[in-house]
Amino acid sequence: MRKRKRRWPLWTALGLALGLVAGAVPGVLLRQMDAAGRLAAGSAEPGTAAERQLAERMVGQLDRQGAALLGGDRAGFLAVAEPAARPALTKRYAALRALRVTVWRPAADGVPVAVDGRPGEWRLTVTVGYCFVAPGCAPSATGLGTRWRLVGEQPRLLAVEPSRTDPTGVRPWVVNDLAVAVGKRALVATTPAQRAKLPGLLAQAEAAARVADRYAVGPPPDRYLVYYAGRAEWQRWYGGGRPKWTAGYAVGVGGGRHDVVLNAQSLAPGGVDDLLRHELTHASSLPDQGYADHADWWLVEGLAEYAGTDGQPVDRYEGLAEVRKLVRGDWAGRLGTVAPADDATDDRVGGAYGVGYLAVRHLVDRYGEQRVLDFFRAVVHQRRSPAEAADEVFGDPWSMLHDDCVAYIRSATG
Repeated sequence: MRKRKRRWPLWTALGLALGLVAGAVPGVLLRQMDAAGRLAAGSAEPGTAAERQLAERMVGQLDRQGAALLGGDRAGFLAVAEPAARPALTKRYAALRALRVTVWRPAADGVPVAVDGRPGEWRLTVTVGYCFVAPGCAPSATGLGTRWRLVGEQPRLLAVEPSRTDPTGVRPWVVNDLAVAVGKRALVATTPAQRAKLPGLLAQAEAAARVADRYAVGPPPDRYLVYYAGRAEWQRWYGGGRPKWTAGYAVGVGGGRHDVVLNAQSLAPGGVDDLLRHELTHASSLPDQGYADHADWWLVEGLAEYAGTDGQPVDRYEGLAEVRKLVRGDWAGRLGTVAPADDATDDRVGGAYGVGYLAVRHLVDRYGEQRVLDFFRAVVHQRRSPAEAADEVFGDPWSMLHDDCVAYIRSATG
């Protein structure tokens, strides 16, 4: 039996749970984007009139650059920049075009700040609303730091850098050349060194997407975006910092989307399919802003594990031994307390995921998938208590169902 691949606990991996669950986690920019991908109005304009006018000229340059990007005009994309900035921007342009960018809308996040010791140079943080592949999507958002030099009254772009204030961390296309494969439901990207793996990864992602679509709460994603990270990229993309046993995670990027990242260093060829089904189900089932209650971890992970098993019999679930060890150990038999700590051992993590899987499996066997998804929506999306949701969705008291789930878990593990 192959070694079970661990997953970074969702309450520390999903970017959109910022401040809502135990442990501080990355989050998308806490600024609202409107349907067009612009920053929503509502706060007083900062800075002096001259600073605001300078910001407008800078954003005007970025708008021209964005129009060139969408139009496939590399020369126009580079034209707003000084020569020293063009090599890095050429790589950025190639990555975004490979990802089939369809929306690119920059907006100033404040006003320019003069660079100390460099007369005529300025910094401006911008927020960009962007879409890949789908032209009419609700934009995701990221922050970028831009540096400029004034040439007369005209700002010229010196550099575009990852924002230091974007708590989700660095998007792969900001810092790396990318090779990309696009399918009907999934898009897979990696570094050029891993390009040969793209056809196989795309086929696996397409198959996983068909499963994840079945567990979508609301409309399924327009595309599932999967990044395959080598050693250096794993440490850099979206902030890095995951434990050594991590095989993959999903991170919220706004616009109702979650990007998925796989760790090339920890994946055996046979471990990709179930992991993709698991993580893509997070992307299809979770709300844009994460989930609020740490006690719901079992349900969030349990649904993803259930999808990951893709209908296999319970006795073939690879984590049963770990669940058995947890059940016979110090677990108090409460679903709401099963989430593993940041420094949990592999066995403890695997047992916790297995508890979630078996609880969801029991509910599905009893009520069917659709009613379990309705329960998930009520608890995770609408933030209602399991007791209230169970009464409405199942017509049975949660206290009874909870104990039935725990009894099933103990029985399934012998």
